[in-house]
Amino acid sequence: MGKRVDYINWDEYFMGIAVLSGKRSKDPSTQVGACIVNDEKKIVGVGYNGFPAGCSDEEFPWEREGEFLKTKYPFVMHAEQNAILNSIKRLKNCSIYVGLFPCHECAKAIIQSGIREVVYLSDKYSGTDSNTASKMMFDASGVRYRQLHPKKEKIEISLNIEDI
Repeated sequence: MGKRVDYINWDEYFMGIAVLSGKRSKDPSTQVGACIVNDEKKIVGVGYNGFPAGCSDEEFPWEREGEFLKTKYPFVMHAEQNAILNSIKRLKNCSIYVGLFPCHECAKAIIQSGIREVVYLSDKYSGTDSNTASKMMFDASGVRYRQLHPKKEKIEISLNIEDI
């Protein structure tokens, strides 16, 4: 018997970790996760979008529309920010895998942390001012970015002990 041939590649593996991390988000409309990987293919940080530690998700709003302070936007931390702050090592020359192309605020944090590559699944806000600003800053600072086009559209995870 030869080795398995239907295994996932490194990009699919790390993006899978990012997407799985996003499943921890309690945001009812957007669940984004991020996974930071060093040049030895070791995970050094993960995160997902949610409120900062100590800010109860029962007390702060999840609304997308309305008065600024009655929406989630002034309070939610993005997955990229959480992954950077949760990291266990220096991030110089690391890659970050994220489900959604980073906004301009996250782009600044990515650049400043020393991350050199962004791998993303969706660029659904392409053409917006925030997206354009991110790309301008990435280009100016030498941070590469690329959209992942996985060979496998779906990775199924079972927590049933019989499947292990």
